[in-house]
Amino acid sequence: MNTYARFPLTLVRGEGSRVWDEKDNEYLDFIAGIAVNTLGHANPAMTKAIAQQASEMLHCSNLFNIPKQQLLADQLTSLSGLGAAFFCNSGAEANEAAIKLARKYFHDQNSPRRSVISATQSFHGRLLSTLTATGQDKVKVGFDPLPPGFSHVPLNDIEALKLAINDQTAAILLEPLQGEGGVNIAEATYLQAVRKLCDKHGILLILDEVQTGIGRCGTMFAFELAEVRPDILTLAKGLGGGMPIGAMLASESVSASFGPGTHGSTFGGNPLSCTAALTVLSEIKANNLLQNVLQRSEQLKRGLQNLATSFPVIKQVRGQGLLVGAELNVEVAPIVAAARDKGLLILMAGPNVLRFLPALNVSAEEVDEALATVATVLEESETWV
Repeated sequence: MNTYARFPLTLVRGEGSRVWDEKDNEYLDFIAGIAVNTLGHANPAMTKAIAQQASEMLHCSNLFNIPKQQLLADQLTSLSGLGAAFFCNSGAEANEAAIKLARKYFHDQNSPRRSVISATQSFHGRLLSTLTATGQDKVKVGFDPLPPGFSHVPLNDIEALKLAINDQTAAILLEPLQGEGGVNIAEATYLQAVRKLCDKHGILLILDEVQTGIGRCGTMFAFELAEVRPDILTLAKGLGGGMPIGAMLASESVSASFGPGTHGSTFGGNPLSCTAALTVLSEIKANNLLQNVLQRSEQLKRGLQNLATSFPVIKQVRGQGLLVGAELNVEVAPIVAAARDKGLLILMAGPNVLRFLPALNVSAEEVDEALATVATVLEESETWV
């Protein structure tokens, strides 16, 4: 079905941060599957681990114990400080599980709380519940009636959030850094104030780290940058490094509301996807990739800021780790296309923001190459930007 506005490009293979099309043209990949290919393409450790697991078992029903799943849950709960994990296949499913868990938690307390507050410009997925939670009207057109119980307030406006809270509020759902919505950072002071507000009113804090989690922002989880911990955390994208997997983590007291029969997933946490996720975590640690993320982030942001002095069309550079946005005072679709023609793959984050999402092991030379290409594109396009 025609559900994607596809680029006029067919990619057939990749290696590291580079991909090739069917005509063997080479591209520098600063999309990484939309923050998915954590270790780049055809990573040797990933390839070996997946092949080995495929030779043993691809899938096992969750009616049985799955050792790799249990190991992954142990590692994620240890890293996050949360109590238990539920595995699914995507970020939307992880956020759906989070919303269900929040409602079940208050049901178990005989409380009427069921509603969820999220931020404008947020993006939480395309299931009916998660697109309703999403703070962008464009994704909701044609899908009414939407489920009740969701409202939205501007990001970083604590007073608006206070006014939105009532005796029906079960959870506040936020992205620490809005990727799809424009690379908008939830300020640390704001997240800290939200945490205090949740504690004061007995509300659950859900952080959607589908795009920001697993090292993307220079720490394993973006919530570490604000020194807060959510009650519920959602992950996907980079967790599997290219294999489909989602995870919903929760504190011990909250996770207890999911018992047998309350939620499930046929493919969630299967041996192959869990093996991929375990490899991602192992490679991040073994190769000190969090440090590389911080170094390459500084290099990329500094380079874009330097370009802004020569090209005033760049209004602002923002982001955390290797989720970086450059806001321009023109629409960026033609710039994305021109960069692609010159061998650099980047994304939009709304009509005016360029989004850069390289693999976590991207090299300094590759960042310099990307910056040089952006500079060339901006120089050649000055007549139309």
